[in-house]
Amino acid sequence: MSEAIINSRESLAAYKVFLDAQCEKHKHLRLTVKTGKQRSQTQNAALHLFCSQLAKALNSGGYDFRTFVKEGYPVPFNEMLVKDFIWRPIQEAVTGKVSTTKPERGEYSQIYDVLNLKIAEYGIHVPWPSQEQNQ
Repeated sequence: MSEAIINSRESLAAYKVFLDAQCEKHKHLRLTVKTGKQRSQTQNAALHLFCSQLAKALNSGGYDFRTFVKEGYPVPFNEMLVKDFIWRPIQEAVTGKVSTTKPERGEYSQIYDVLNLKIAEYGIHVPWPSQEQNQ
């Protein structure tokens, strides 16, 4: 399996040569084409830092998992609960993408804006992490 990023005429031409050789060799190819830029490593780090900071803010505010997601036992928030049960459903509603690796770079701010409006109703604001916080 081969994955390539094609972002210029030169890289496109090179990949055409590669595909031609693979087709000649194997006679059958299966391709998936994805467009747009995937999240950056910085955005990935920012997402995890944001989820961790939001978990702390929610816990400090006296909220637990029951407040936002599911009735039952009082479970304190953590990074993964925020990511899986708060961030991801909003992401899916905004972008139609389930995996947090799938949104394009520009979609992260859209997801954050929707989430930020909701948590503001509870008097909580966690800013999106800056590059300095990610280091």
